[in-house]
This record gives sequence, C-alpha cells and structure tokens, in this order.
Amino acid sequence: MAHILWGYIRRHRLGLLSAVLMVGILFVVFYLYALPWEAIGYGLVLCLAALLLVHAVGVYRYRRRHYRLEALCRRTEWEPGELPEAEDLLEEDFARLYASLSGAYRRQETDARVRQTEAADYYTMWVHQIKTPIAAMKLLLQAQTDGGNDAVQAELFKIEQYAEMVLQYQRLEGGGTDYVLERCPLDDILCQAVRKYARLFVLKRLQLHYEPLNVTVLTDEKWLGFVIEQLLSNALKYTKSGGISLYMRDPGHLVIEDTGIGIAPEDLPRLCERGFTGANGRLDKKATGLGLYLCRRILHNLSHTITLESTVGEGTRVILGLESAALRVE
Repeated sequence: MAHILWGYIRRHRLGLLSAVLMVGILFVVFYLYALPWEAIGYGLVLCLAALLLVHAVGVYRYRRRHYRLEALCRRTEWEPGELPEAEDLLEEDFARLYASLSGAYRRQETDARVRQTEAADYYTMWVHQIKTPIAAMKLLLQAQTDGGNDAVQAELFKIEQYAEMVLQYQRLEGGGTDYVLERCPLDDILCQAVRKYARLFVLKRLQLHYEPLNVTVLTDEKWLGFVIEQLLSNALKYTKSGGISLYMRDPGHLVIEDTGIGIAPEDLPRLCERGFTGANGRLDKKATGLGLYLCRRILHNLSHTITLESTVGEGTRVILGLESAALRVE
C-alpha cells in the first residue's frame, strides 16, 4: 500500500503542493485580519478535511487502476480496450499511442506468420518434389548390372536423408502436432531403422549387435523412428571400424552405442543445441547441427529424454529414456 500512496503523491505532487500553499495563504490572510483563532482553526480543519476526502477518493481510484493494470501485465494477451479509461488528455494520448503500436505489431506478426507459412509450404513441396528424381535415380542404379555403383547409391541415400531432415524440421518449427501416442513394439521401430541403413553397414563393414528386446513403449512410432534413424546415421558417419550396438540398459532406457571417434567432453553439453556441430562437425565440414537438435525437440515433445556419454577415441553412447508421462508440444 505504501508504494501506491507514494505513486499517487508523485503523480499529483503539483496539485497537493498548490492545495497546501492555498491553505497557508488563507491562514496568513486570516491572521493579518486578526480573526479569532477559533475561526481560523475551524476554517483550516474544514479545508484539511475536504482535501483529505478528495484525495482519499483519488487514492482509492488510483489503487483500483493500478491493480487492474497489474492484472493485465500478468496476462500474456489482452486487447487495448481492456485498459482503464483515460482520465486526462495525456492518458488518452498514451492510449492512442499504444493502440497504434499494438496494431502495427499485430500487422507485422501476421505478415511474419504468413511468410513463415509460405516458406514452410515451399520447403515441404520442394522436399516432396525432390524425392521423385531421387526415387527415379535409385531405380536406374538398381537396374544397372555392372556393379560399382554402391558409392553413388550411398551418396544418393544421404541426399534423401537430408531432404527428410528438412521436412521434419519444417514440421517442428511450424508447430506440427500430428503425434499419435500408442503402445508400440520397440523392435518394430528398430528393425525398420536398421533395414533402412543396412547398405551402409555393409559398405562400411561394420557389425550390428542387436537382439530382440521384446519391449513395448508408449510413443509415436513415426517420430521415434525418425529419431532412431538420425542417431543411427550419426553413429554410422563417425564410426570407421568396429560396430554399433542396440540394447536396453535398464527398463525404459534404450542405448545406441558405437565404437566411433567419440565426442570431446567440452562439446557434450551443447551438442543438442540448434546449429552446434562441435569439433567433429568442423572436421567433417558437412554437419548441419540440426540432427541432434531435432532429436531433442521430438523426444521432449514425447516426454522422452536423451543423454549422451562419450570418450574420445573409444565411442559414444546415446541413452533414450522412453518412459512417457504426457505429450508435450513446444
């Protein structure tokens, strides 16, 4: 209450000072005319009582307006019409200024949303269109019987994966909420991802250590499948020899472990940030810094978790906590 009273005094300091001066002038005039002290005292009491009454009403109205504005500040969205009614010309000017700025902001926000939607539609169309020539080239390569095109097929597969990453990124940034939570056999999701990368396992002569897990998880099969594919892609990219293992470390935690080059300890805390590639990405010069960022976003939305453990020169272990609590959308 003290800060409200102090705020009222600061706002009406000129009026209060004028009232005090007027009372003082009246006191001096009455005194110079040698009026009885009882009359002077009676007049001063009436003046002070009137001043207190007027300003008590003013403080009440000031406090009510303050609480109303404070309530609006706690809300994320409100309209200019919800502001308290202006009491003077300056407040009317501020209200008009706010309405003007609010209108300009809303127009800019609408324009930005339209541009974002148009960009998302364009990239989505581009991804779907680029998949057609990719599929055609894959068929042409498969039709060749002279061999020697494994490397070309591997590079074409990478192009397809990058296009798919762009599509998923646009869906996430566009606020896509097409999550379907259901009990899914984890082995089905893993087998689908492994089949997709089987050619790369053969080309790089890497071993796959995997046995059926016989586990069901509450998740979205499509989005979790995309995450596992991204993690397998990273493991294959940075593993030159040895192999990749898929197993459950304890109930609800899937582990994807490789014998690759490992990750520097200083890079681990930031590896899931958007655009961060780390030392390995700088050496590769082809990393986008989006793969693990997308994985983290998707897993967060599914109430899953991701943890990375790594030792340089020995390999990396990615742990997915698949015990879902509730669906969350950023």
